[in-house]
Amino acid sequence: MSKEPFVHQINVTWGDCDPARIVYTGRLPAFALEAINAWWEAHFDGDGWFQLELDRNIGTPFVNLNMDFLSPVTPRHILMCETYPTRLGNKSITFGMKARQDGVLCFEGSFTCVFTIADQFKSQSAPDALRRVIEPLVRAE
Repeated sequence: MSKEPFVHQINVTWGDCDPARIVYTGRLPAFALEAINAWWEAHFDGDGWFQLELDRNIGTPFVNLNMDFLSPVTPRHILMCETYPTRLGNKSITFGMKARQDGVLCFEGSFTCVFTIADQFKSQSAPDALRRVIEPLVRAE
């Protein structure tokens, strides 16, 4: 497993912007969720939320999203979303994120999901197969 930070790149486009010519606020959480899904795919053989839910019967609904907006995001540069787990509880995982454009921190956040048995929408402990991969990657904020 690589010790290099996981960074997901997002190509911000004109269609993501509002009349002020910066990214519409509602797109920023969507970018963050895209980066978290990419983290899952990168660490679980291409399995993102779709495959976790349908093929592994593991749901990960969000219970908390917390974001601080620090600098406007625009189409001028690629948005680099550094994504990493900050906590793995018995039944939940929290991701941290630092999103930068051209080296400038644009937003940071914390995103918590709980683990469920997908077809029952019932809480479950973090599956061992996931825990083995995630635990060594958890980093303190």
